[in-house]
Amino acid sequence: MIKSRNFILYLQLEQMKNPLPDFSKASVLVVGDLMLDRYWFGDAARISPEAPVPIVNIKQIDERPGGAGNVALNIAALGVDTTLIGITGKDEAGHILTEQLAAAGVSHDIHCLVNIPTITKHRVISQHQQLLRMDFEEKFPAFDPTTLVNYYTQNLADVRLVVLSDYGKGTLVCAPELIRLAKKAGVPVLVDPKGTDFSIYRGADVITPNYKEFESIVGPCYYEQEIVSKGRELIRKYDIDALLLTRGERGMTLIQQKEEALHLPAHAREVFDVTGAGDTVIAMLGAALASGTTLSYAMMLANLAASIVVTKLGAATVSVPELYAALTLANDTLSPTGIMSQEELVLGVSEARMQGKRIVFTNGCFDILHAGHITYLQQAKQLGDMLVVAVNDDESVKRLKGPGRPINSVEHRMAVLAGLSAVDWVTSFHDDTPERLLKILQPDVLVKGGDYTVDQVVGADIVRAYGGDIRVLGIINNLSTTSIIDRVIKQSDS
Repeated sequence: MIKSRNFILYLQLEQMKNPLPDFSKASVLVVGDLMLDRYWFGDAARISPEAPVPIVNIKQIDERPGGAGNVALNIAALGVDTTLIGITGKDEAGHILTEQLAAAGVSHDIHCLVNIPTITKHRVISQHQQLLRMDFEEKFPAFDPTTLVNYYTQNLADVRLVVLSDYGKGTLVCAPELIRLAKKAGVPVLVDPKGTDFSIYRGADVITPNYKEFESIVGPCYYEQEIVSKGRELIRKYDIDALLLTRGERGMTLIQQKEEALHLPAHAREVFDVTGAGDTVIAMLGAALASGTTLSYAMMLANLAASIVVTKLGAATVSVPELYAALTLANDTLSPTGIMSQEELVLGVSEARMQGKRIVFTNGCFDILHAGHITYLQQAKQLGDMLVVAVNDDESVKRLKGPGRPINSVEHRMAVLAGLSAVDWVTSFHDDTPERLLKILQPDVLVKGGDYTVDQVVGADIVRAYGGDIRVLGIINNLSTTSIIDRVIKQSDS
């Protein structure tokens, strides 16, 4: 029988003073298939005259480590001491991979093969939609794994846990030897498996197949108890302690030999991209276990992390603040609204995203609030669910408007804005532009009022790069803070 434990675990969270593990105490060794993910972002506004396909005007190219590299990045993003072992070609893509891993704080021992190219996957994306994926790879030739095993042995004594990330590309032909060495050293092994031969993972502590991979091994499962019975048969056959089955929109199921099966439903969210979700699951599971949590608690954290990462585009990582916000939601604690520090705002936005809400962002001085502002903010709120208003602080207003401004201090300006029903969050910023804040929050919609074109809106390029929308709203003629001040001056002079 499958027991749903999410409510019990959430009650346990409320009783804990520190619901997040201390990831800084953990150390994890990742071994597996490396690849470079390339993302080409652009606008697709018309169909090609040459063939019935969209023309994409590429605006940005992004390159990120994929496969086992993405697993390592996810672990390192939590503050875990992370080491990665894998294979690349001796080429530009391999060089980019090692540079990005080093920049993210991931130690690595990479075995370069001169006769193969580094695996690369190119994705063309427009408006949050993946239009095309092109894979560039060749089957690994037979190679001597001695160097890789030597790297592994040298690092094994310094880590608390091993993750094997198998994408079926050939790096883990020596998986049985790696598991044997880890068990001899008393280090637990987690495996994200591939293929139809799970005998190569014999002796692992936990395996994390998705539902399709699971059924390819055990056959079709028509009811819940059959999943549990076949899962137990599978792990008994290969001397594996536990199986964490990821089931997409149906959540996760943890199957062990002597424990009652546990099930966690998926969290409600708006799914943008499932790329790399499996990487995030095993990364969070490994990081949590290496930090000393129980398997069921690590499962819950992995479930929360997966619900965060699918709201992002491409293979992405989950930060500690995002995880904390997800835990807060799990305990039914809602983020407050009103005036927020930027740190509080990051958590608030993360919580709102976990609830599938659309974030709208606007900014300005808002020195003397007038009817034009009210209309504009009401219209902005209608473009989404939560409206963030970022206000220039006093020093930045003075730089932008001159020594006589602002008329009202930033504290007073924010207090008035926070009292409006259309405004959910108010924060201040010191820079002349909100670009740094936009990079941190990544709102779904950037709104500006006035006589601008979309291309003239400050930060439009940042928002476009990750697939957000930019909207320019109209203004009420002859109604602005400057015109109000001018009329006051004229009346006082008359």
